[in-house]
Amino acid sequence: MLRVRAWRSLVPRSAARTRVMSSESDSLTKHETWRDENDQDNLPKVRKRDGTLAELDRLRGFVDYNRIPDAYRDPLSRVQDWAEINSAGHDPVERKVQAARCMDCGTPFCQTHTGCPINNLIPEWNELVFKDQWREAYDRLAKTNNFPEFTGRVCPAPCEGACVAGLVDKPVTIKNIEYAIIDRAFEEGWVVPRIPKTRSGMSVAVIGSGPAGLAAADNLNQMGHKVTVFEREDRVGGLLMYGIPNMKLDKSKVQRRQELLEAEGIEFVCNADVGGVDGVDIHTIRSNFDSMILAVGATKPRDIPIPGREGPGIHYAMEFLTANQKRLLMTHEGNLENAWDGSFVSAEGRDVIVIGGGDTGTDCIGTSMRHRCKSVVNFELMPRPPDSRAPGNEWPQWPKVFGVDYGHAEVASVFGRDPREYAVMTKEFLRDEEGNLKGLLTQDVQVKDGKIEAVPDSEREWRADLVLLAMGFVSPEQYIVEQLKLNTDARSNIAATYGEFSSSLEGVFAAGDCRRGQSLVVWAINEGRGAADKCDQYLRAVADRERDSAGGFAEMSGYNSPRDF
Repeated sequence: MLRVRAWRSLVPRSAARTRVMSSESDSLTKHETWRDENDQDNLPKVRKRDGTLAELDRLRGFVDYNRIPDAYRDPLSRVQDWAEINSAGHDPVERKVQAARCMDCGTPFCQTHTGCPINNLIPEWNELVFKDQWREAYDRLAKTNNFPEFTGRVCPAPCEGACVAGLVDKPVTIKNIEYAIIDRAFEEGWVVPRIPKTRSGMSVAVIGSGPAGLAAADNLNQMGHKVTVFEREDRVGGLLMYGIPNMKLDKSKVQRRQELLEAEGIEFVCNADVGGVDGVDIHTIRSNFDSMILAVGATKPRDIPIPGREGPGIHYAMEFLTANQKRLLMTHEGNLENAWDGSFVSAEGRDVIVIGGGDTGTDCIGTSMRHRCKSVVNFELMPRPPDSRAPGNEWPQWPKVFGVDYGHAEVASVFGRDPREYAVMTKEFLRDEEGNLKGLLTQDVQVKDGKIEAVPDSEREWRADLVLLAMGFVSPEQYIVEQLKLNTDARSNIAATYGEFSSSLEGVFAAGDCRRGQSLVVWAINEGRGAADKCDQYLRAVADRERDSAGGFAEMSGYNSPRDF
C-alpha cells in the first residue's frame, strides 16, 4: 500500500515538488527576456534555444523556442482546496512566444479529422495572438467552437497530438492559447448575447443539456428557431456541471454560459426527467414541438459482476463525483443552491481503490485527495503505455503514451509515488463477517496475441474500504429509446448515421454520446452542431410542405440560414 504522510504537515516544499513528474508541467516556466534601458522599448529580446537573444519572430517558430505549457498550481497547495488547478497562465510576452511556435506548416493537421473534431481555425488564431489582435482571434475561435471556455479546460487536446511540430519536436500549446483567447474575450466584454433578428416560427425540444445539447441548442437558436432544453438534473450542463469536478472546470463558467444562452432566447427547463417515471411525458413533448434532438449522453455505467460486488463500500464514479459537486454548490452561508438530498460518499480517512483509468478515474483520485483519504490506488487493466509512440501509433494519431495527469501528480506529492497499478484484474471484493468491504483480490494479466490473459500465481490482496468504479459507460439509459421505439445499434446506442443524425423516427435526431458512445466534450460539440444543421434542414422541408399544402407563397418568417451567423 502507499506510504501515508500526515495531511496536516502539507506545506509546499521544494523537495516535495521534485517528485511531481515532468509530464504534468515543463521544468521551464518562461523564456528569458531582456529589454533595453529605453522605457519605450515594447519589443523585448527573447532567449532562443541556441542561447542568443533576439527580437521575437515567427520565422523559425518552434525551432527557436521551447514548448512551455501553462503550469498547474503546486500540487501540495491545490490539493487543499476545490479551486481550478490551473495557474494564472503566461504573461503577454511568453504567450506570444508560444503562439510564435505555430509556423506555416502547409497542411495544418491540427484542424483536420485527425486533430480537432470541430475544425478550429488554429493557425489563424495563433497568428492573430502573435500579432496582438486578440479581438480578431476571438472572432475566428467563435466561428467553430461554441464553448471554448469548456474545451480550453477539459479537452485532452487531440489537436496537439496532430500538430505538425510534434513530428520533430513538441507540439504548440494550442489548448492554452485557446483558453487565453476566450478568457481575454470575457474580460474585455466581447462575449455578449447574440439576439437572433428574426424567428422562423418553428420549435425544437433538446433533451439533455450537456455539451452536445447545448451546442445544438445554440446553433438552432441562432438559425431563428425557438429552442427549449430539458434537463433532468437541477442545473444545466450535464457532465460539465456534475461529472467534471470543480478543480478542472469551475461551475461559475457553466452558469455564465447558461445565462448567455438564456439571454439569446433559449429556454431551459430543469428537474425535467423526460420519459422518467415521475418526469415529463416524451410523447407530450414530441407533439408540442416541430422537432426533437436527443442529447442524453451515455450514462449507463460499466459494472464489474464478481463475488462480493453487492454490499456497501462500492460506488460508481458518477455517483461519487455528482454527490460531491452538489455538496460543494452551497452558498457561503450554508444554504443549498441545488437539489442535493444530503447523500454523500466521503473518502476521508479511507483506503480508496479506483478501478479504471482515464479522465474519470483521475477525477475520482483528485476528489479523494481533497477529501483527505488515507491512501489511494488506481487499477488499470492494460499494461503501462510506452514513453514514446509505439509502432502503429504514428503521428498524426493521438499519442498513446505514458503521461501524468493532475490527480497522479497530487498523489505522488502527498504519498510519494504514482497511484497507478497496471495490468491488474480484480477478481473478488473481500468483506468481513458483517459484510463491510475490507479489500480486493486481484490477479496480474498480460496481453498475448491481442488478448488479455491471467498470469498464473499472481494473486494479491489489497486493503480498501472504498472502491470507485470508473470503467466508462456502456450506453444511454433506455427508457426514452423504448418509449419512442427507436432503433439502436449493437451497443444499445441510438441508431443514427454520423453526418445525418436522424433516428428511425421522423423529426427526432440524436447527437453526442447517446449516438456515438462515450467520447470527448469536443466530439459532443461536433455532433451537436451537426445535428442542428440536419434538424434545420428538416424544419425547412416541413415549412415547405406546409406552404405547398396551403397553396400559398409564405416562407418561414425571417428565416436565418446557417450561413447568416
